[in-house]
Amino acid sequence: MRHPLSMVVIMALPNFAVVDVETSGLDVRRHRVLQLAVVTVNADGSVIDEWDTFVKLRWPMGRVGPTHIHGISRPMLKHAPTIDVVLNELDRRIGDSMFVAHNARFDGEFLLNATRRSRSNTTLPTTLKRRLCTLRMSRQLDPERVCSHRLTDLCDRYDITLDRPHEARSDALATATLLPHLLRAHDVNDVDDLEPFLDRIAHPARFSS
Repeated sequence: MRHPLSMVVIMALPNFAVVDVETSGLDVRRHRVLQLAVVTVNADGSVIDEWDTFVKLRWPMGRVGPTHIHGISRPMLKHAPTIDVVLNELDRRIGDSMFVAHNARFDGEFLLNATRRSRSNTTLPTTLKRRLCTLRMSRQLDPERVCSHRLTDLCDRYDITLDRPHEARSDALATATLLPHLLRAHDVNDVDDLEPFLDRIAHPARFSS
């Protein structure tokens, strides 16, 4: 029988909206979101909601970038919703959940820049002020940086299925499965315990892979 205290611990934590974006490049000022997925889970990893979508190119011959990595081509985006529609739906899906990503600065800054350029009226700029980063959580378990903390390597380490690396839904599901392992490893019991792993808003920049 579960101890009553464990129920208090779970209730003290929010739901987590685990997001992954695939982009046309690494520079948030020049490149664009091509694909997005969000998997909402609670603290024990139970899936509450899943959603993914491609994003229509602003111009028909717009850049799609490294197709050999993310597998996205122009024809796949032809009938996709616009970024305004996607951002509105993302905002609705996240709701009161905490935004999470593996390298939250990368995903968060791309989405912030997208909201700044769009005509959508969302609460995403406020939501993205507090971004939980699973990459940061994993690295803090390894202060000497002995291990790799790429998502693919963490999936191998924790025996998590990652069928299609660099595909937004697959990466988001893998990160959502990884999150409870990291919460337990850091003995996270309430919202305050998440503070060391939050990424704050940064100035737009080019990110390394």
